[in-house]
Amino acid sequence: MRKLVRSHATESALLAVIAAMCVFLSLATNNFFSLGNAFDLLNTSSVNIIFAVGLLVVLIAGGIDISFAVAASVVQYGAALILGWIGGGGWISGLLIAGGLGILLGAFNAFLIHRFRIISIVATIATFNIYFGLLMFFTQGVSIYDLPDWLTDRVILFEQEMADGTWAEITLPVLVMAVCVFATWLLITRTTTGRQLYAFGDNPEGARRFGINIGAMQFIAFGWLGMMAGIGGLIQAHYAQEVVPNALYGRELDVLAAVVLGGARLGGGKGSVLGCVLGVLLIAITQNGLNLLGVSPFAFKMIIGAIILAAITLSNTSLEKLLPFMRQRGARQ
Repeated sequence: MRKLVRSHATESALLAVIAAMCVFLSLATNNFFSLGNAFDLLNTSSVNIIFAVGLLVVLIAGGIDISFAVAASVVQYGAALILGWIGGGGWISGLLIAGGLGILLGAFNAFLIHRFRIISIVATIATFNIYFGLLMFFTQGVSIYDLPDWLTDRVILFEQEMADGTWAEITLPVLVMAVCVFATWLLITRTTTGRQLYAFGDNPEGARRFGINIGAMQFIAFGWLGMMAGIGGLIQAHYAQEVVPNALYGRELDVLAAVVLGGARLGGGKGSVLGCVLGVLLIAITQNGLNLLGVSPFAFKMIIGAIILAAITLSNTSLEKLLPFMRQRGARQ
């Protein structure tokens, strides 16, 4: 058990922080510890988790991308227009269109990085501005409200009536998020490609000498993030029941912070799906708790930043330093 905890130190630390926060918020507020609030957290966090597992693959491969949220906005708008042209479509065609458009945008990032040897953060800063500028120029900031019925109809997977007459619901975004999380876990832990992504991110030159196709790794990583961004954008449109060009603008930094908080290394070669999901949930719980406590929204970023610093410090501190008695106990054994 001790070895298991030590091998997943970041995840264990995040679980401890989340548990402590949940206990505190349950005592400090009336509504936090309720099925309805828990389901709301899952529903509202689904899009960020979809984005996060896509970004995780890029970080594992040693890259960084801050354009994915804007790319998701572009996909939202493009998919809505295409679905209108083809007569509405359905969930299968919608996800295929959104995923395909996202892969194209991610592949464009990979092309710039690989072909012109541009540092990934510089390339994605450029595409961030290109994508957003083009989107706002062509749309004039006009939202789309006339969406296909299948996209705006709420799909409830599970519901439970509460004592006060309200309903606690788990909706379609949670299912799509679970599929994306599982697919990403399979990619990075159960495939040769996943092992190559870790190797490439940890030591690019060594990976190249070993025969790993560097270009393929970049296209796979950024393409995967693009696909997740596209799917997340479509799910956001379903959740909001409208397409707003700048609705996802600015979300990239929150997601990046959550993924790094979850143990992904900016230098590449490290990261897990579990840590990634826990990082997103920690930030979501923090925001939810601050809202229930009546804290001003302007304080959200400051307090969340402090939580992130504390959690990262906890994650980087070995368990033996936090719990000296365990080391002493181990010595006696």
